[in-house]
Amino acid sequence: MSALSQARCEACGNDAPKVSDEERAHLLKEIAGWKLEVRDGVMQLEKVYTFKNFRQALAFTNAVGQVAEAEDHHPALLTEWGKVTVTWWTHSIRGLHRNDFILAARTDRVVTEV
Repeated sequence: MSALSQARCEACGNDAPKVSDEERAHLLKEIAGWKLEVRDGVMQLEKVYTFKNFRQALAFTNAVGQVAEAEDHHPALLTEWGKVTVTWWTHSIRGLHRNDFILAARTDRVVTEV
């Protein structure tokens, strides 16, 4: 279990700071397999998880949903047969906050529990 997955999320609003380039580079090293995507000018973290069937993909989706609800921070989840795409970003700041990296690390932890 990574230290990042154990970190606490902080409440953030419209004035919360986005991660700096330096912090982003450091945090990305802690979440293997996650990539940066930019959509409509908004930087996001994304990872595709693969499963043996739809049932496992759906169980993973639901487990990630529970993590998201607990933190009141919600990703985009695309569930397909044998595959789930998870995308984290902070909507209120239109970019990446440290919380997104924490929840990406927790998502990696969830996949080992499903």
